[in-house]
This record gives sequence, structure tokens and C-alpha cells, in this order.
Amino acid sequence: AGPLALARDLLAEGGEPFFVLNSDVICEFPFVALARFHRQHGGEGSLVVTRVEEPAKYGVVVSEADTGRICRFVEKPRVFVSNKINAGLYIFSPGILQRIELRPTSIEKEIFPAMAQEGQLYAMELQGQALCLVWAAWGFWMDIGQPKDFLTGMCMYLQALRAQHPEKLYSGPGVVGNVLVDPSAKIGANCVIGPNVTIGAGVVVEDGVRIKRCTVLKGARIRSHSWLESCIVGWSCSVGQWVRMENVTVLGEDVIVNDELYLNGANVLPHKSIAESVPEPRIIM
Repeated sequence: AGPLALARDLLAEGGEPFFVLNSDVICEFPFVALARFHRQHGGEGSLVVTRVEEPAKYGVVVSEADTGRICRFVEKPRVFVSNKINAGLYIFSPGILQRIELRPTSIEKEIFPAMAQEGQLYAMELQGQALCLVWAAWGFWMDIGQPKDFLTGMCMYLQALRAQHPEKLYSGPGVVGNVLVDPSAKIGANCVIGPNVTIGAGVVVEDGVRIKRCTVLKGARIRSHSWLESCIVGWSCSVGQWVRMENVTVLGEDVIVNDELYLNGANVLPHKSIAESVPEPRIIM
């Protein structure tokens, strides 16, 4: 919460509510519905919650069923009290800024409990009645803080695009399922791309490449006849010819993978050059 105090003057200007988002979640962000919900209850803050199957793994939110007013937070409950967790999407009225001191502060542990005790914090369920029917039918949420979860979140996002904006997905020879390609990317002949692939700006995919369930970021180059599954290829990386990468291999920025190598679950830090195969998952520093 400390950075909110640094921006206090900017956020308070005009007296309008403002959104705050966690950077490691992906969903179809319900900004309009959340702003409407916030105006209706008149409290100081609103957060979005989502249901989980195993609430004992999380800190859960206990709220009134009819109003959404948050009563308390319970960390990893041993008995069932709620199956709703904080989804990392908030809208606050400027009054919250008076609660936050200019020091390292946890909004979840220090600010939210006090607001809940005063009846100033409300929860809107991601697929609850506050949202429109279309959203409730296909809404999604995912914590993407880990590479394997990032790839799962990517798949969910692509499926959401298929449901709402199929015209944004890429189609063409060799494309399988949901694929998103920046218009500036170049894909060679006889490639098979997909399902569940995103290819960023300026990426070059040479002839005969197979890519599925991967993200390839801006400026990367995948050389001919390589095979990638469940990988994240960082900015400006170069993957050599006849390379096989799988099992949530992650390449940091500007990594070079030489020809004819096998990478199995490798996590490679930026600006490294890989000259030998990585047959077992490990971090390369």
C-alpha cells in the first residue's frame, strides 16, 4: 500500500474512485460492474472475490451474502468459513489514502482488516449476481505468478477471446486451435502453431517449427524445425535449429539456445547462452 501514499496527491485529485490491480492475476476485468457496485454500496473500498475449491490453502473473505459487506478475513481456515478469496482487483474512494502512511505497508494485513471492522469494505463476487449474465457464463480468474500458472492463464485468456472476440485470433495454414499472433510477426512455411500459443511483436518463426501451449515474446527468433511445448520464450531470445524444449522451460530475455539441444524444464536467467542439453529441470544462472 505504500506506493499509494506516494501517489496520494494524484489519486485524490478530483475526488473520484480509482482502481488498483495486482499484477499477477489474469481475468476478464469487470471494471464497469465493479465501479457500479462500488457506487451502490457507498463504502470506502470494494474488492473482487472468486470461489476456490480448497479454501484451506488461502486466506478467505467472509462477507454478508445480501450486501457483500466484508466481516473479516481468515487465513487458511481449518474449518469451513468461506470459499471466497481476494482476486486482486480493487476500487477505492480517495478516503482510503488517509489510512496509508508513507512506509512499507501491507494493504491486505494492515488496511483491509481495519476497513472491514468499520464496515467500509465490500466484496463483489467475480461470477456473482452483480455481474451480467454473459460474464457469469464464461468469466475466469487465474493467479499467474508462477510460470506453469502463467501458461494456464494464457490458455484461459485465449479461450475467452474465442468466446467473445474470435476475430482477434489468428488463422491460416498450420494453425490449430486458439492462437494469437502479432501482425508484425513472421511465420515460415510448413509450421504447426497451436493450440494455445501467443506470439509477440517482431517474432520470427522459421520453416517447419512446431509450437504448442507457449508464449513467445517480442523480438524472439525460433529457427527451423524446432519443437516447443509448454514454454515461455523471453524477449529477443534465439532458439536454434532442431531444438526441443518442453515441460515449462522458461528463457529469460536475450537467451541463446544453440542448435540441436534438448531443454526439459530449464529456467534460464537473462543474457545466457546454452551450449548443452538440459535433460532434467534446473535453474541456469
